[in-house]
Amino acid sequence: MDHKTKIRDILGLLARLAVGGMFVYAGVIKLLTPAEEFAYAIETYKVTGAQLSLWAAYALPWLELYSGLLLLCGIFTRFNALFCGGLLIFFEALLAQARLRGLPVTSCGCFGSGSSNSLEYEFFQNLVFLALAFAAYRYGRRFSADAALEAHA
Repeated sequence: MDHKTKIRDILGLLARLAVGGMFVYAGVIKLLTPAEEFAYAIETYKVTGAQLSLWAAYALPWLELYSGLLLLCGIFTRFNALFCGGLLIFFEALLAQARLRGLPVTSCGCFGSGSSNSLEYEFFQNLVFLALAFAAYRYGRRFSADAALEAHA
């Protein structure tokens, strides 16, 4: 293994930990507050009604938590990196449409209803995490449960 490969493996591990950790954090923060608060944040994007927003507020934190935990541990690493990347692209689309439509979104809901960063800041932050999800997909398997299982198979 050459020096360049080691750096990629470490980059992949760090990217996997960053994206997985962010999703775990986002999921836990939302799970610790009433779902109705997150549902209200979802409603401000004007893409769903109240009932669907509430369903999303119940389901999304669990998706974030479990996909983040699996990515942190390196279980189904490539799939979970793609899944987290897909979630980030979906979130980018929601942020972009809200900004383009001039919607008065005061809390994006990304990290619970108390988060109050601007849409532009959240959009840029998601781009960074999207790049990290790509690095986790590409290089994140070396130090993972997937790799450990393959080595013992």
